[in-house]
Amino acid sequence: MKVTWRLADGREITGEVANGLNMMEAAVANNVPHVIGECGGNLSCATCHVYVDDAWREATGEAGDFEDDMLDVTEAERLPQSRLSCQITASPELDGLVLIVPEP
Repeated sequence: MKVTWRLADGREITGEVANGLNMMEAAVANNVPHVIGECGGNLSCATCHVYVDDAWREATGEAGDFEDDMLDVTEAERLPQSRLSCQITASPELDGLVLIVPEP
């Protein structure tokens, strides 16, 4: 599947993502700035914070309770479309997904 990350400066990075890989791992593999994933996807940092494009919010689902708590400690402003990218897993239904990377 393909995923596009939109950066605050207007640039876009599009990459191929294998089924089952989480979006934090995919962002790191595609050298997406400001998606760090210090905890390795263990829901203990929030350094993989992204905004899900409005067209994809329903498909990616809502944050779980623990993710919701972690979103309260992000560097960038938390918005209704905020998610931790480590909690979004690649699947055929998400082919074409667009994630916006907030400026820290």
